[in-house]
Amino acid sequence: MQRFAALSGASVGSEKLWMGETLAAPGSASANHHHGDSETMIYVRSGHPEFVFFDGAGEVRVRTEPGDYIFVPPHLPHREENPDPSTPAEMVIARSSQEAIVVNLPALYAI
Repeated sequence: MQRFAALSGASVGSEKLWMGETLAAPGSASANHHHGDSETMIYVRSGHPEFVFFDGAGEVRVRTEPGDYIFVPPHLPHREENPDPSTPAEMVIARSSQEAIVVNLPALYAI
């Protein structure tokens, strides 16, 4: 996964928002993580990324298509995956913080 900031507190002086993009190579997966106090909104520009969450009973996998939107609440452990073996996925990301907050976790949920 490659994350790129487009607009942030550091680049434009924003006080409440961060915006950028994530590129997911074919067959890739992010680490398990959350985004602290930030709300995160994702627009799928291309590819078919999948988002994996834990609902208390097991993993929930959300499969997406270009044009889909995903909302990730603050502190929700999750990961992004691109299971396609040949096509990258591109996502536009907006967060309710000045900078991108990514807190990596050892697992998607407590074992």
